[in-house]
Amino acid sequence: WLKYFCSGRSLLPSDRLGSSAPKMARHRGIALLIVAALCVAPTFVAPNRSQPPVEVDTARVAAIAAGLTPLALEQPASAYDSVVAMLQSWLVGGIALVLIYGAAFVAALANPLTKRRQEVKSEVEAMKKA
Repeated sequence: WLKYFCSGRSLLPSDRLGSSAPKMARHRGIALLIVAALCVAPTFVAPNRSQPPVEVDTARVAAIAAGLTPLALEQPASAYDSVVAMLQSWLVGGIALVLIYGAAFVAALANPLTKRRQEVKSEVEAMKKA
């Protein structure tokens, strides 16, 4: 094994490598060169000089900045004082979600418009039969 390793020969028989091994190596080399060229290529494209520059409305920027100021002044949420407080908040949030989804489910089942449409449909069918 050491003799083959030091001599630069392959441990695999030459018939298993076949004649396509050098071609495959060349194709991989070309593919790597293309990928490298794409990575080095400039990614910024300058805008057309024929178009006038876009004007910035300073009043609008000032209004947006003034509107977002309270968000910048707000302090981040702090950690819970205790595990009990955290569990209580999760419990309250879970109950609120259950109530909201329950109300939506009841509203979907007790949809008055659907019930009225079914009543009118049965009345129309009864009138057609008569």
